[in-house]
Amino acid sequence: MLQNVLLERKIYASEEHKMMQGMIQDFINNEILPQVETWEKEGMVSREIWKRAGDLGLLCIDMPEDYGGAGLDFSFSALFMEELTKKSITGPGFSLHSDIVAPYLLKYGTEAQKKKYLPPMATGEMITAIGMTEPNCGSDLQALRTKAVDKGDHYLVSGQKTFITNGYLSDMSIIAVKTKPGTPEEGVSLLIMESQWEGFEKGVPFKKIGMKAQDTCELFFDNVKVPKENLLGEEGQGFKIMMTELARERLSVALAAIGGAEGAIEDTIAYTSTRTAFKQPIAGFQNTQFKLAEAAAQLQIHQTFVDRCTEELSQHKLSAESASMAKFSATDMHSKVVDECLQLFGGYGYMWEYPIARMYADNRVARIYAGTNEIMKLVVARGLFKELFAEMKAMRKQQKKQ
Repeated sequence: MLQNVLLERKIYASEEHKMMQGMIQDFINNEILPQVETWEKEGMVSREIWKRAGDLGLLCIDMPEDYGGAGLDFSFSALFMEELTKKSITGPGFSLHSDIVAPYLLKYGTEAQKKKYLPPMATGEMITAIGMTEPNCGSDLQALRTKAVDKGDHYLVSGQKTFITNGYLSDMSIIAVKTKPGTPEEGVSLLIMESQWEGFEKGVPFKKIGMKAQDTCELFFDNVKVPKENLLGEEGQGFKIMMTELARERLSVALAAIGGAEGAIEDTIAYTSTRTAFKQPIAGFQNTQFKLAEAAAQLQIHQTFVDRCTEELSQHKLSAESASMAKFSATDMHSKVVDECLQLFGGYGYMWEYPIARMYADNRVARIYAGTNEIMKLVVARGLFKELFAEMKAMRKQQKKQ
């Protein structure tokens, strides 16, 4: 077993964490895993599983109790993410809902917005999404074209978003738009948009390589009337808000990678201990032992770093550079570990009925979403050369004056 060689994870060592871990594992084994095959065929999970997660207090875990949350710290959310990905559960977009959308509302929403949206989010009655990516722009958020025209007491929103997790089931989405388009004051703003509003349409869920149970679709806006009170934060400050909140999103992806790698290794240890070849268990071959020892070492190294990042986030200290390191390094590690583990399953590793096959298909996108791993490396590099880049910028300004 992995636990025979890994260090105890102090962030999950409390009795409260252990109790929650047991409850989460029961929820996964008894209520999620039996439905995965059905969800994959339908291209989305059921609304009932969202309500059940809400009943168990697993949504918006670190939101204050005044708004319906559990009032716990981020480490409990992290634990839930890891337990899901250990079993390759990627259908329910719980993390995006609880760990991206909810914090946006808590930090930047008005009191009226928080009271309206956070409680039904915590119960699972309201499913949420966030719309940044557009067909013409992915990582380059400054290039988005969805626009919101000021009409006095409301905005008229036109445009579209793509690759939206929870998109088809969503009741509410936070949408990045261009406000004051075509003027010197043009900027990015965030609007809270409800799916039932006239002119708000959803595309058919995409057919993807992996994450087949997670509904991912396009959103279309045809002159959607959005009340001014649904502006999230200040007008023109949307890009700044998104950049501030991306650290949590990227750490969430790293945590999912940690859980996924752990699940893959555990499954492979179990399989190679019972599967025989040449009259002995596959685990008896030195190659198997070396491959799994290497995988366990990489998992341990990344667990230690990501645990430190989790502590930093809980204390509101996590830097953009550390979050970016965690995201690109953990997802790269996850992909390599799953690939090596699948090889040890032989031909059975390519069969969808084996979880390792689902893990192989599901993990690939993690190096793309929440900012590609190449963008993550740029974020780190800018930190490394911060002073040099500042000097170069100053020199360019001086040259323009001359």
